[in-house]
Amino acid sequence: MNRVGAIDCGTNSIRLLIADAVDGRLHDVHREMRIVRLGQGVDATGEFAPEALARTESALADYAALMVKHSVSAVRMVATSAARDAGNRDEFFAMTARQLGAVVPGSVAEVITGTEEAELSFRGAVGELDPVEAPFVVVDLGGGSTELVVGKDSVQASFSADIGCVRLTERCLHSDPPTAAEVQAARAVVRDGLAEALRAVPVDGAHTWVGVAGTMTTLSALAQGMTEYDADAIHLSRIGFDDLLRVCDELIGMTKQQRLALGPMHEGRADVIGGGAIIVEELAAVLGDRAGIDQLVVSEHDILDGIALSIAPG
Repeated sequence: MNRVGAIDCGTNSIRLLIADAVDGRLHDVHREMRIVRLGQGVDATGEFAPEALARTESALADYAALMVKHSVSAVRMVATSAARDAGNRDEFFAMTARQLGAVVPGSVAEVITGTEEAELSFRGAVGELDPVEAPFVVVDLGGGSTELVVGKDSVQASFSADIGCVRLTERCLHSDPPTAAEVQAARAVVRDGLAEALRAVPVDGAHTWVGVAGTMTTLSALAQGMTEYDADAIHLSRIGFDDLLRVCDELIGMTKQQRLALGPMHEGRADVIGGGAIIVEELAAVLGDRAGIDQLVVSEHDILDGIALSIAPG
């Protein structure tokens, strides 16, 4: 049995996929996500906070135990780019070696290049979509950065913009709910970041916008009126811009407590999803104007699936 374990450790969350790889396709054994906020304060201090490292190690220890229980034979953990730049990065990598070594001796987290990150995200996101819908523009909206990728069968262009829901919230959205001036400032930051990205990634010829990661999946859940999160109904759902922008506007104007009261909302996302919604609105404006796109396809499969496929035999 080719059972693999994949871990994606981002600025806001850490996720696990245990899957059986058969003929180039994955069959899920277990998926899990936890909010650990590894990137807490990194933008300001340049270091991982001790409590953030502790939260991440606690989650990773549980993930390692699950992988041992399920007899995983290969594991790969990909970490946020902050793990390359943080002043105390050695503490982070030593911690991952301790935990992952219990699954496969010698394993440790790795920070991949932006190009490889784009390839893994693209492969995971579009694997189940009809090629007739290409070219695809895949947007992976994370806590610290947003990746834009354009491609058909493979990646044609990609760029990682330093705008993410956590980073944008910490930088601009200090009130609860954010003030009009804060939202305006956040939009200016996003537009600057997207302008740089769009110089590297030509979206004009794209036919289909695919969104991945927690902000996108939560927006789909809310647009569908879910009272609790349903991953099966979210996966490959299509959200028209009217519904998408309505939900984004509502989230931006809410307090954290109002967002927490929404059934599908993860408690660890409630304080930063307003920043994510601003990024989504600005992307919708660009993609509508430049490519005539009028809906968002939301995929539950993303870089995590790409990581798993990358270590699958054959």
